[in-house]
Amino acid sequence: MNKYIDKNLKEIHEALVNRKITPLDLVNETFEKIESSKLNAFITFNKEEAVEYAKTLTEPEKDNILWGIPIAIKDNISTKGLRTTCASHILDNYVPIFDATVIEKIKDKKMIIIGKTNMDEFAMGSSSRTSYFGAPKNPWNLNKIAGGSSGGSAAAVSGGIVPFALGSDTGGSIRQPAAYTGTVGMKPTYGRISRFGLIAFASSLDQIGPFSRNVYENACLLNILCGKDDKDLTSSNKKEEDFTRLIGEDIKGMKIAVPNYFMSDIVSPEIKDKVKDVIEMLKENGAEVDYIDIKYIENAVTLYQIIAMGEASSNLARFDGIRYGDAEKNPKNIEDLYLETRSKGFGDEVKRRIMVGSYILSGENAKKYYDKAMSIRSDIAKSFHEAFKKYDLIIGPTTTTTAYDLTDPMDDPLKSFMDDVLVIPVNMAGLPGMNIPIALSKDKMPVGMQIIGDSFEEAKIYKLGAFIEKKLNLDLPRKENINE
Repeated sequence: MNKYIDKNLKEIHEALVNRKITPLDLVNETFEKIESSKLNAFITFNKEEAVEYAKTLTEPEKDNILWGIPIAIKDNISTKGLRTTCASHILDNYVPIFDATVIEKIKDKKMIIIGKTNMDEFAMGSSSRTSYFGAPKNPWNLNKIAGGSSGGSAAAVSGGIVPFALGSDTGGSIRQPAAYTGTVGMKPTYGRISRFGLIAFASSLDQIGPFSRNVYENACLLNILCGKDDKDLTSSNKKEEDFTRLIGEDIKGMKIAVPNYFMSDIVSPEIKDKVKDVIEMLKENGAEVDYIDIKYIENAVTLYQIIAMGEASSNLARFDGIRYGDAEKNPKNIEDLYLETRSKGFGDEVKRRIMVGSYILSGENAKKYYDKAMSIRSDIAKSFHEAFKKYDLIIGPTTTTTAYDLTDPMDDPLKSFMDDVLVIPVNMAGLPGMNIPIALSKDKMPVGMQIIGDSFEEAKIYKLGAFIEKKLNLDLPRKENINE
């Protein structure tokens, strides 16, 4: 018999409301799965607190579908009293004294935090292999990466450990691991969700978002995460809305665009063929699909490198071991404290990005590189918005290949950016984008497709995503090591 944690959200909620199960049962099921897991999806567990909190949830809330549901949190989101490391040695002993705004919202809905998930160190990477705690593994094949930087969150949902997880997306870090693991991952519009309590990588790009098993459940979680926050001046004051409201509607007459760049030779033929199959299915069901050009998106990776590394060098200057974090024990002087603490505390990828970023922002370079990159970034956003004057949504593959081996070399500094070549343009434009699984490859690994909307058009993305999901009816299994 399947555990209740494996059932869909509506079934779990009904069982909770009818008192067939309790939140404590769900927590116990979750930790049973964790104990037998080989995924390395978590850095820190919250078992004792989760169990004790679950015991207090004795009165089911019929109108709160997320009541008593377990959730995992990416380890760069601040959780009061629960260690938050960003997968870095320098924050190995950091325990926040406050909750991120999204954590407050999750607690308000009486969801149960299971633990903090593994990730690339400070979210810098696309395979989660830069983690100080070792890489998480892909549930579909334990020899493959789970993607990054939110690899642990993706693996935890894909492996059936939790129905939900939070991630963050700076240059594809929700959508790319979702594609590799066969999960639904949404990067909302920049400003849709408060970033207060998200440990910053690149402040003009970072955005928190949900992982889930299906489109409807993803929309349910996004419903509770949004809203204006006075602690984040970039957060939007958009009114609350129900992101599930368009799910189930017909797509006949929808106009959909496919950027030619997304279907170029940078993408493997197998993935292109799977996306083309979906395009044909959409046409058969009354949608109009056109191939278009979007200016400057081929420059998105270069722009991302300049902007993200520049902002990272500034944001990570705060980690010096003095106020918090792991510090050199016997420094000779203040300069030695900084040097030893940061050289030992940061991993190679993080140090490389800080050094490059510091160069980018130094003196005249700031105007030469960073300011120019921000100007072209604005042009990318304008190109997307022009396309949305004619089209409802944009679609294309999420990744150029399926998940690759954990043992693949990491000595190519460009590779981690090229892994995200299809997802980075969305961050440049501040748009919402969601991955949905659309097929399995010949080697039985998930293939993902990205749906991109205009600013604050997440509901429209969920509409198309749910339609595709229903038509394909993949019903992907949720267990570890499917291919072995």
